[in-house]
Amino acid sequence: MPASLLRLEGNACSAVLEVTQGGAALWRHLGSRLDALDLLAAWPGTELLSMPPGGMDAPSPPRLAPGHGNGLAQDGVLRAHRDGLDAIHEWSVESWEQPAADSLSLQLGDLGAGLGLRIELGLDGATDVLRVEAELHNRGDTELQVDRLAGASIALPAELGEVCYPHGEWAQEFQWERQAVGPSGWSRENRRGRSSHQAPPGLFVLAAHTCEHQGPALGAQLAWSGNHRFALERHDDGRLLLQAGEWFAPGELRLAPGARLRVPPLHLALGQAGIGSASRGLHALARREVLRWPGGRRRPRPVHLNTWEALYFRHDEGELRELASQAAALGVERFVLDDGWFEGRDDDRAALGDWWPDARKYPHGLGGLAEHVRSLGMEFGLWVEPEMVNPRSRLYRERPAWVLGDPRREPVFGRHQLVLDLARPEVSHYLFDKLDALLRGAPISYLKWDMNRDLAQALDAQGRPGMHAQVLALYALLERLRGAHPRVEIESCASGGARADLGILRYTQRLWTSDNNDASSRIGIQSGALRLFPPELLGSHVGPAPAHATGRSQSIDLRCAVACFGHMGVEADVRAMSADERERLAGWIALYKQWRETIHDGEIAQGRSPSGARWWLASTPQRQFLCVFQPEAMPGTQSAALRLPPLRGSGRWRVRLLGRAGQLRQRAEQSSAWLHALAGPGVLADGHELAQCGLPLPALHPEAALVFGMERA
Repeated sequence: MPASLLRLEGNACSAVLEVTQGGAALWRHLGSRLDALDLLAAWPGTELLSMPPGGMDAPSPPRLAPGHGNGLAQDGVLRAHRDGLDAIHEWSVESWEQPAADSLSLQLGDLGAGLGLRIELGLDGATDVLRVEAELHNRGDTELQVDRLAGASIALPAELGEVCYPHGEWAQEFQWERQAVGPSGWSRENRRGRSSHQAPPGLFVLAAHTCEHQGPALGAQLAWSGNHRFALERHDDGRLLLQAGEWFAPGELRLAPGARLRVPPLHLALGQAGIGSASRGLHALARREVLRWPGGRRRPRPVHLNTWEALYFRHDEGELRELASQAAALGVERFVLDDGWFEGRDDDRAALGDWWPDARKYPHGLGGLAEHVRSLGMEFGLWVEPEMVNPRSRLYRERPAWVLGDPRREPVFGRHQLVLDLARPEVSHYLFDKLDALLRGAPISYLKWDMNRDLAQALDAQGRPGMHAQVLALYALLERLRGAHPRVEIESCASGGARADLGILRYTQRLWTSDNNDASSRIGIQSGALRLFPPELLGSHVGPAPAHATGRSQSIDLRCAVACFGHMGVEADVRAMSADERERLAGWIALYKQWRETIHDGEIAQGRSPSGARWWLASTPQRQFLCVFQPEAMPGTQSAALRLPPLRGSGRWRVRLLGRAGQLRQRAEQSSAWLHALAGPGVLADGHELAQCGLPLPALHPEAALVFGMERA
């Protein structure tokens, strides 16, 4: 039977597969948009291959679904067996359908092993993001042990040869490493039970010459909040092949006869204008396809005050009312009561699981405080950590068998807590009932949902690994809660940013970027997080000085300048601030409110100047918001002009200096007419000038910042 070419079209890219009934699905192209397919149509991929001396007799172009163990120069998408049998796989095309130019569905099968694999591809014309989803079907009459499963093998554009991936730890999230992919490939596994600080489920694949604003780039994110694996291998023709999927513990995934297993969606953003262009594709994906806002649309992101670093476990209702009153006077719009409000919770060693207000601290429940907060014009939010339990709790004393663990071994604690087995229906019902009662008992419009440890000894009641089921049960619980309380917004927090992924964002609307509120640390952390997520999702708070995570102090202006390029909040005792600090904080909050729609609707770019300044830019057709930071000492005495490549061809702008922090590196008696003009009526500049010549900057000392607004002239 002759081969058919199946083509998906985006705005600036194309994906082309060659399929034959009863044969393999082959990659012919993924990259820049193709206007015609004359060569590809005339010459099947298998007829263009050389027979290598010393190689196998049947070389193959890169396959969409290579089989394991059949001599291909590709790793199989599936590793599975039936008690040691049916471990070799060969996927052939049974059928396909293409209902539209941007979507394609292929049904593959392996008759010998009794398996089916349905792969669905979609290429969004607005964002140039390729979506890959797959479902494995056990057609056999015996159980299938699944050890590894990826949705597909993706043949990347030939010029991409380097990988850039995030890593980190608590209080130092979203750091990035870049390296060339060698002949033996590259892989990374996360086995921590959540998406993790150390190995979040995303990466970029780049050409050697790709930088922030130039060159081809592919950004990838797996929509999954648990264990995962990414791998890049080299095909015989030199191209990199990408696989991504869930990582399974030994014996974790057994597929019964007739059962099906879905692979977490993989999203691939293709860009030709540097890393930033692929990032913007991922941002557009999150905004258009992933997020589900209460009420159906995003409203202006309210300024938070979170009580944690102000009071910790010291909950006194009178103090909290005073803190709320002073927060409202500064312009805060949402007051979030953090850890310490529930029965017996005086430190982090007790009470998780007992989700009702502590009568000692709140003799009339949370309603009185919540109504006081609402009377001040603010929303009321509440911290919870439903997945966890302390041994010192009523719940654990009454239901010790509800935890994930190995009863033959000493339990492994994290932050003095164990993990509840959410896959047990009685556990999820208990948690839903407690959360539902809280939300019905007080005017709570926001939950900060925390998760403060990795999973260890994560065995279910049958003694089998339960991490896969745990993630699915979490999603189901969140979906049930959202169905019952559709107006409640939920934040995903996990010791900071240890559960930040497109999977959890189907059920939540905010990510807590880091427990580190040190402004200097946050510049790097938020720059890294912006690679994957748009700023309206990234919680960014003005913390105290000194910062509790580092002991360092920064000015109130620097703390505010960093916090305003995200979802701004305050996490400090504003009662303890000086009058001058409160006045400055109120001014920055007002500035955030004036520009938040630009920040949260805009296309995001970032970069570094030759003088070491880091910058973030949010662009809409009529306005631009620009933050410039000098984290460390400049290498010279003069600051290099700040070139802004995204503004090339954007027209004329009036540029104004909206705020600043820190000290200028100049003589005390010097007065700058340039800065006076920027701080006053502003200056006119063309987008080409700003892209090619750059925006002149004064010399800055470390921990200085300049914040600019641009409006169309």
